[in-house]
Amino acid sequence: MKKIVLVLVFLALVVSCAKRGSPSGGKKDMEAPEIVKSFPENYSTNFNTKEIRINFNEYIKLKDLNKQLIVSPPLKYQPTIIPQSGASKQLKIKILDTLQENTTYSFNFGNSIVDNNEGNPFPFFRYVFSTGTEIDSLQLKGTVKDALNVDTDSYVSVLLYEIDSTYSDSTVYLKKPRYITNTLDSATTFQFNNIKKGTYKLIALKEESDNYVFNQKTDKIGFVETEITLPTSQEYELLLFKEIQNFKPLKPKHQKKNRIRFRYEGPYHEDISIKLLTDNLPEGYTSIITKEIETDTLNYWFKPSVELDSMLFSLKSKKVVDTFKVRMRKKIKADSLYFKKITQSLTVDEKYEISSSIPIIKIDKQKIQIMNKDSVLVPFKIEQNSFTNTIGFDFDKKEEDRYKITAYPEAFQDFYGGMNDTLTFKVSTKKLSAYGTIKLELFNTPKHSLLVQLVDKNGKIKYEQKGVGKTIFDFQNLNPATYNLRVVFDVNGNEKYDTGNYLNKLQPERVSYYPEEIEIRANWDRDYKFTLQ
Repeated sequence: MKKIVLVLVFLALVVSCAKRGSPSGGKKDMEAPEIVKSFPENYSTNFNTKEIRINFNEYIKLKDLNKQLIVSPPLKYQPTIIPQSGASKQLKIKILDTLQENTTYSFNFGNSIVDNNEGNPFPFFRYVFSTGTEIDSLQLKGTVKDALNVDTDSYVSVLLYEIDSTYSDSTVYLKKPRYITNTLDSATTFQFNNIKKGTYKLIALKEESDNYVFNQKTDKIGFVETEITLPTSQEYELLLFKEIQNFKPLKPKHQKKNRIRFRYEGPYHEDISIKLLTDNLPEGYTSIITKEIETDTLNYWFKPSVELDSMLFSLKSKKVVDTFKVRMRKKIKADSLYFKKITQSLTVDEKYEISSSIPIIKIDKQKIQIMNKDSVLVPFKIEQNSFTNTIGFDFDKKEEDRYKITAYPEAFQDFYGGMNDTLTFKVSTKKLSAYGTIKLELFNTPKHSLLVQLVDKNGKIKYEQKGVGKTIFDFQNLNPATYNLRVVFDVNGNEKYDTGNYLNKLQPERVSYYPEEIEIRANWDRDYKFTLQ
């Protein structure tokens, strides 16, 4: 009996110890880190040290510091921030620059400071100091909005340039601003704090390089036309847009035996011309120029072949005249003739298009036929664009039908006298019930031209209609998908959206989006009403 009692007591002790030692999990830490002490104190004046130490009540780490940290005014050399990796109870800022006199500096950490265990952020922490006797205290607020797209980019830099004797319109290309803030990752609003009284230029930049100077090739820009005098209670809206890059010819290349490729940056203009400056050419020398559809490239085709080490060209546009010497490559292959389809799917109101690898100079329509699924010949018209090497077939189409386009040998003759072999292209149409239809009624329309567009999630135009003084727009045979509907205020009537230009002080054309996405379903017929603001 004694042994049984001893065993029971022993088991009770084991169970008791097990209960005391078992983890309960505890309450999840939801508290943000707290600052215990700063050296020097936040909002110090007469600041004259090179190192700032900020102590927290728990271990912290830094998350996305490169995106989140904004130092204003910007420093020439980025400060060293510790911890760069791992965790610490102390945040150190080592200043590597010579600070300006009588200047208020702000280190805005955004949401980059988080606790080590749960990642709870210490939100929008700002460390502020002045090298003078006072802390500047003025504010400036506003919003950033994309001029064309429905969504606005995150992490847009907003810049304030002080208007002084050194400022000019070109300053934004060359120098960093006096003050910087940004919109962070989830907002389109911005706010400057601790700025001094004065007159400023307000700029927004969505940058690729984060160097706070405008690069027309890669960056978006937005600006307020007028100068801003502080203090002010007015809030400003900046429209962010991508400028059309200035035309710039790039070095041409002898691409194929009888073709030289001229690449360029910026928009193509009809006044761009390529002129051959080389003499001593073969008898009967001739050339033509075409443009590639998907790239910023002009192709210079020539015949016959030349036996030269180089050829000299001038390329002219409205404001640019460049001369290029093209080294002629030896033992280089010639282009071969082939065709590919451009049209992937066909509705009853579209034409079918193909492209050729070499310019086509002659088409024999008698050697081309189009036949439907019942083997009945279909009348057609040919529309050729010699500049883009495209050929369109326009013919009456019926729903849920199949078409076979056949080009027999020698239907097409290219620039070099080459002929095609038999070509066959097949395409079909769907039932009309496979598409959707919408009717849009606009209110408060202006007197000038409007462009009504259905765009996909990437902002690519899928359908477009134009009109002056028009209030009803019918979109037929729409592929089922989700679209955004936008209206471009085409003030100059050139039937395209015009972006802005900073140096010319031009804002982009106004764009209004229907407030909701438009879902197109098969066999749907929907009406929409939209009051333009």
